[in-house]
Amino acid sequence: MPAQMLPALFALAVATLFTPGPNNAMLAASGANFGLRRTLPHLVGVAAGFPLMMLVVGLTLAGLFQTSVLLREGLRWGGAALLLWIAWKIATSGGLGSGQGPARPMRLVEALGFQWINPKAWSMAVAATSQFVLPQAPVLSAVTVAVVFLGLGFCSATVWTLAGQAIARWLTSERRLRAFNIVMALLIVLSVVEILRH
Repeated sequence: MPAQMLPALFALAVATLFTPGPNNAMLAASGANFGLRRTLPHLVGVAAGFPLMMLVVGLTLAGLFQTSVLLREGLRWGGAALLLWIAWKIATSGGLGSGQGPARPMRLVEALGFQWINPKAWSMAVAATSQFVLPQAPVLSAVTVAVVFLGLGFCSATVWTLAGQAIARWLTSERRLRAFNIVMALLIVLSVVEILRH
């Protein structure tokens, strides 16, 4: 990949990884509800799973995804339904120790797998790989894109989880924690609305 393309790749990675979306809202909610240590498998699954998906998409699936309307629309609507269900689960979870909330944070394999049904992840993967995976050097450029998203993805996932954990100190009452979970769920719903608009 030409060096002059790297600043644009970094800018895209920062803009897409650090802004609110399903992964970041779920990491913040998990950080608030379970803390950093218990959220680590979820964090690693997001931070490593999305770049792995980008690598696979960059090397094989981007063309199929772009040409198959049925695959694209099925994934978009199925992923949107799953995200709305996750938003509902977060919004209706209770406070810490309430017995009503999720019993555990997302596991590593679940977070890895979630990337493959997350419509925002697919949109980002196809958009980034179509711009930065070069036909004259597909493997090297796909690996470069994945490595940039891997490094910045760990930073973003950690920041969102720590932000959730820091907010947890303020969320000492069940009422505040419930309000925070509702806000995180609304962020996921808004991202679904944005995904379905395009």
